[in-house]
Amino acid sequence: MWALGEPFHALTYFADEARTAYAGAGLRGFWAGYFAGRAAPLGPVGPALVTATFGSFAPDFVARRVPEVWTAVAPADALAARLAGVDAAVQRSLPQWIGSPEAQEAATLARRAAEAVDVLGRPLAAANADVPWPAEPHLVLWQALTTLREHRGDGHLAVLLHHELLGLPALVLTAAAGTTSADWLQKARGWSPEQWTACAEELTGRGLLADGGLSADGSALRAAVEADTDRLAQGPWTALGDRGCDRLAELLTPVRRAVVAAGEWPAQNPIGVPEPD
Repeated sequence: MWALGEPFHALTYFADEARTAYAGAGLRGFWAGYFAGRAAPLGPVGPALVTATFGSFAPDFVARRVPEVWTAVAPADALAARLAGVDAAVQRSLPQWIGSPEAQEAATLARRAAEAVDVLGRPLAAANADVPWPAEPHLVLWQALTTLREHRGDGHLAVLLHHELLGLPALVLTAAAGTTSADWLQKARGWSPEQWTACAEELTGRGLLADGGLSADGSALRAAVEADTDRLAQGPWTALGDRGCDRLAELLTPVRRAVVAAGEWPAQNPIGVPEPD
């Protein structure tokens, strides 16, 4: 479900219309829009809370954008801009799908799942669950998938914290697994080469890395983290039920295909952030 829904959610980061909407609201550059748009449900929060809830960025990288973004735009206006950007992107990439019975059905099912999220201990899920529902089905679908995405992300951070991997260690393990390059992750999350090297040495000492790659223990721990993340994310999908999930997956498949075909989703980038500007 994450794989099917994430490209539609990610329109708010990668679609040209989203960047235009953020710029129109006074947010210049990719990262200003990213931090303001994603953090806006929390209110005009400072860098410490953004660093804590986003979970993978270097603190000084966040502090270069937050709280300055709130001098350019109020959280309510950032929320309006992110919806406007998604709306325009969907109007372009899925014009015949908007207003269809399939869009309405997908929105209804996704909203049912999103309204079943357990927000206890999940700040980004809770904040997004408190955002008023938009009227249009395609935007209801986007808001629901965003809430579900942040619900999963909150659980993922809890699992990483339990295993003492939250923040830079998780990125180093990701690079060691070969899914994303270390150089790219350092730049995209704001960590210095020195910080990266020190963390890699620590993980080697813990027996999780060997010769620059994952050790057997590192591979097993990474698999366990993903399994626990799935388990903690299962609640809203259980509430939706097997038939509801199967039908939503069926409805999301052509949506995902259209978004990817339109070039809005950087398929080469599994964690969904472009080269920093």
